[in-house]
Amino acid sequence: MNKNRLPVRYTGQHFTIDKVLIEDAIKQSRINQNDTVLDIGAGKGFLTVHLLQKAKLVIAIENDFELITHLKHKFKQTQNIQVFGCDFRNYKIPNFSFKVVSNIPFGITSEILKILMFENMESFQGGSIFLQLEPAKKLFADKIFNPYTILYHTFYSLKIVYEINPNSFIPPPTVKSAFLKIERKSLHIDFNQKVKYLNFLSFLLQKPNLPVRTALKLIFRKSQVNEISEKFGINLNLKIVNLSPSQWEDCFFEMLKVVPEKFHPS
Repeated sequence: MNKNRLPVRYTGQHFTIDKVLIEDAIKQSRINQNDTVLDIGAGKGFLTVHLLQKAKLVIAIENDFELITHLKHKFKQTQNIQVFGCDFRNYKIPNFSFKVVSNIPFGITSEILKILMFENMESFQGGSIFLQLEPAKKLFADKIFNPYTILYHTFYSLKIVYEINPNSFIPPPTVKSAFLKIERKSLHIDFNQKVKYLNFLSFLLQKPNLPVRTALKLIFRKSQVNEISEKFGINLNLKIVNLSPSQWEDCFFEMLKVVPEKFHPS
């Protein structure tokens, strides 16, 4: 095997070669000369080379040894790039603001989203991600079983811009792909409340088939539950998984307001 080999399907490596797609992702992310951008799974640098023309700094992260060598050689004369050879899950995220424009490794999608939109939400400003269509659609399901999904929608505006043609990659993936746009919202919940909010969501979603009325009574008094229903227009007969992200946020703030802290989920 030589350094010019095509990526192997089981590794999740599918290089983005569609110039129009790449330029659209950079445009949608509003990349400019003030931005630091992470390219997760940089591969051979097809996307990286375009980012370098727009961003102040590009951090290319790649876990394949031969591809790391290729990237370092390809960009050895380039000043505004840093190449890191590691699994992204082991990469130490910078503590300053950054964006992501990336064709991420499909096999670790959920872990990447968690690292960006939960663990490092203080620094992550948004961007464009190419990912498998199926997990992208789960972010927009009518019934939300995953507390992290609710949390992502609370802090970020998420949008599937469009499905991506398999021929935009080498080799073409056997699964459908999507272009996910992520933008930071005007925040109502402070970053220092993110763990408390996740605990709140996780606690109430332990029994996803409970009606909203029954689930909320695990934290609120009966009279408070009725007030929540009237105040926020919440149907108490729906299952708890049917609450929208904004309704979850309303309930969380109501807990902070009317429930003594010793009764908050932890």
